[in-house]
This record gives sequence, C-alpha cells and structure tokens, in this order.
Amino acid sequence: MTSRRVVVGVTGGIACYKAAALVSQLVQNGLEVTAVMTAAARQFVGPATFAALTGRAVATEVFDPQYPLGAHIQLAQSHDLLCIAPATADFLARMAQGLADDLLSTLYLGFTGPVVVAPAMNDQMWNHRAVQRNVARLQEDGVHLVPAGGLAELPGVGRGPHGRTRGDPRGAGVDPGEDQVRSRAESRPASVAWPIC
Repeated sequence: MTSRRVVVGVTGGIACYKAAALVSQLVQNGLEVTAVMTAAARQFVGPATFAALTGRAVATEVFDPQYPLGAHIQLAQSHDLLCIAPATADFLARMAQGLADDLLSTLYLGFTGPVVVAPAMNDQMWNHRAVQRNVARLQEDGVHLVPAGGLAELPGVGRGPHGRTRGDPRGAGVDPGEDQVRSRAESRPASVAWPIC
C-alpha cells in the first residue's frame, strides 16, 4: 500500500496540545503528515513541535517560499486528506462562510479531497445557535465531523459533535476522532471518497 498523505490543520484553542499527540500517532501508523498552523494556534504550541513530530517544515503562511506555486495549491494537490483538529468556533464559522484570509482557510477552499474536522470548544459555545448553524452548513458541504474525544480534557470544555463528553475514557484510550482520521487515511485509495462515519 502506498503511504497516505494527510494535512493536519491546527487552529487556536487550548486543545492544540492534543493535536501534537494526534500527529504523532498518525506518523507512527505510517502516514505522511504535514502540519498547517494558524497564528492563534502558534500562541499555544510552537511550530517546532509539529516539525519534530512530522519531520517536515510546518506551513504557516500563504506566501511561503518553499511553495513557489502557493502553499494552499501545492498542499491541496499533494495530500489525500485534510484534518482540522482542533477546530475552534471561529474557524468553523470561517469555513462555513467561505472566508480565505489565512493559509488554512485558503487551503480548505482549495482542497478537493475529504475534509475531517474535530470541533473543540466549551459547552456554551458548542450549543450556541450560530455554531450549530455553521456545523449544519459544513455537513451539507460534505465536511465530516468527528468526535473530538480526548482533544480537550478540561473542566467545562464540553461536548463534541456527537454528544460525547470530551475526555470520556473509551476502552484503551484511543481518541475516537484520531481513530477515524487514521482509518480514513489508511484504508482507502486516494481515488475513492471516504464514506461518512
């Protein structure tokens, strides 16, 4: 089997540190991972962490000299799956509205393969009607939402898209969102669309 190539987009929230664990697990399972970080994500975790875990430079800017055709174009063309974890309420809104004001949002609009998103926010934000409208819009657009599972294990951080409390232990400690990302990226050829979970 050829290696699957995954872009992991990291947005700015306290659950950023869990994205490092997700990336590590994906790499250990033989996937080629490139991290893309928003400016807010870099306030929580440094790019050096993701560079060390992936063995690749972290993409952070639309105008990056290592991507002469444009980072959003080259990353979209060379990867099989886009996973955004954690996905903040802000980033979900930007996705739903089609905004393209940084590398990750521009990459999302140019990505033609499957997109998997693991929302991470507190209960009040997750349950807000505006967030739920955005989530519904993204699902209509074909975005796959997965439970954030262990992405945020803080008091009051809340529930994922399937009503499961984040940080809820599940068997051997496998984050269900991580498991779904890994299985989508490993088990299907790039030319076949991954089914909705």
